[in-house]
Amino acid sequence: MKKKNFVTLIMSVVGGLLFALGMCMGLIPEWNALKPGIVVGTVGAVILLAMVLIRRKMDGKPMIVLNGRTIGTTLFGVLGAIVLGVGMCMVMVWDMLVWGIVVGIIGIVLLLCLIPVIKGLK
Repeated sequence: MKKKNFVTLIMSVVGGLLFALGMCMGLIPEWNALKPGIVVGTVGAVILLAMVLIRRKMDGKPMIVLNGRTIGTTLFGVLGAIVLGVGMCMVMVWDMLVWGIVVGIIGIVLLLCLIPVIKGLK
């Protein structure tokens, strides 16, 4: 295993676990840990962001190039994730099973559309 892959593996596992634990701490009312959950989730998100920057540095690429395409792709990904999350909330929280599944599938399709947007079609 190459060094950059190992570093990416470790940082993504630690960051993902902290982010997920923070989300659980903040969103499960029985735990009564909203503020610590926000802190733990933020630390996880910072580790994940650092992982992306470190990986790009190890690949010899520029850190992040801000142009219209990058911003548009990021906003499209955020939109897809929000639509998927709303669909999940409709099913699990608001008891709207059929419409929640429909909205969730739309979110999944939006996220799948990121592949040709980023990689392109050949």
